[in-house]
Amino acid sequence: MAALNYKSAGVDYDVLDTFKRACQRAAAGTVANLARHGLTEPAGIRGESAYLVETPTDYLAHVEEALGTKILVADAMYKLTGRSFYRNVALDDVATIANDLCAVGALPVSIAMYAAVGDNEYFADARRANDLADGFAEGCRLAGAVWSGGETQTLKGMIMPGTVVLGGSAVGRIAPKNHRIAGEVRDGDVIVFLASSGVQTNGLTLCRAVAERLPEGYLAKLSDGRTYGEALLDPSVIYVPFVAACQRAGLPLHYAVHLTGHGWRKLMRLEAPFVYRIEDPGTPPPVFAAIHLDAREMYGTFNMGVGFAVYVAPGDAGRCVALARQTGYRAWVAGTVRRESERKAVEIVPLGITYGADTLHIR
Repeated sequence: MAALNYKSAGVDYDVLDTFKRACQRAAAGTVANLARHGLTEPAGIRGESAYLVETPTDYLAHVEEALGTKILVADAMYKLTGRSFYRNVALDDVATIANDLCAVGALPVSIAMYAAVGDNEYFADARRANDLADGFAEGCRLAGAVWSGGETQTLKGMIMPGTVVLGGSAVGRIAPKNHRIAGEVRDGDVIVFLASSGVQTNGLTLCRAVAERLPEGYLAKLSDGRTYGEALLDPSVIYVPFVAACQRAGLPLHYAVHLTGHGWRKLMRLEAPFVYRIEDPGTPPPVFAAIHLDAREMYGTFNMGVGFAVYVAPGDAGRCVALARQTGYRAWVAGTVRRESERKAVEIVPLGITYGADTLHIR
């Protein structure tokens, strides 16, 4: 049987990232239009998790995101078990958006849903439709945002019948301006990890490919007694309340990373050359043991139990962990940031894994 990895499962980040960089270059030619509105674009914002425009008094943030193929796992489990996990995946959809916003320090103001189907019958199932609506609303409540509206399309011939493409967009705000998380990382900063609930919203194409190789598929039992499909569909954690708590407490976050695509390679998203040395990676939830691929592939693809990471001054690390725990998150000091000439890398020391700068090309 051929070796399994994200690329062989159908997702090639080299191709996707090349297109993203082309889009960034083309988009740069539109920046002059902001001047007509009395707005400017902050330096270095292209390639971050959310786009910012600067006003005289604050920053406005914008994000557009999509859930991906996790919805197909919910569809499969609905057929296999009769259980609806659609509330969870709708909450996931909000999480992908809200977590990208708060990674730059923006608190979500309004979030809109995008839903496209190949056949109207998908929404004729009242249980599924209501669960999707309830989950999206709950995600907005957890993110502290209003559900502003959205767009629903029937794209016959473009989307296969029996499923839905879920996405959305959001507007956020940073006020006052010093709440912006702008990448002011320094040599010796401490890395604090906040736990994920499981796979959350990344790597589901690969997870689905793994299910095809398991004798019991999505119904395979994990070490905690739950099924593989059930664990995959745990709703994502929304980290907005943590960022808001840090802002209220006056705790400066030098940088923040929402760990989704590219796994732990995303820890070096910042353009500046630093080495991110992880000494305590934590223990991944049982669902990752079921995926059971090469460790380098796993940590380069999945969050492995870490959904959000922040970099803070050494003297703020303890307070940062305490604030996270007070707002309901599992958090711990995971490592440090070091300046080693022009070297850029992520080192997971206990596992002997190093990702160099050549493994991440998102700018």
